[in-house]
Amino acid sequence: MDILMEKIVFRPEGEEAAEFYVLEQTRIGGIDYILVTDTEEDDGEALILRDMSRPGEAEALYEIVTDDEELKAVAGVFGNMLEDIELS
Repeated sequence: MDILMEKIVFRPEGEEAAEFYVLEQTRIGGIDYILVTDTEEDDGEALILRDMSRPGEAEALYEIVTDDEELKAVAGVFGNMLEDIELS
């Protein structure tokens, strides 16, 4: 089964743009998170990103989740949502 994933482009200041594909999104404790991968096919590198933008801002501001406790909790939620994907 092919799943059409939304592609998003990140443009960090002073760095080259990077493209990612959104696998899933969720909201936990009032914070939005997205699970992204660098490839549409096979096994790719996955990251969990936290939305740091303020309500009403025109552009989203994401940062990589690095806190071990937060990462474990959010990865568990995404793992339940996407049973066929292993997050490690």
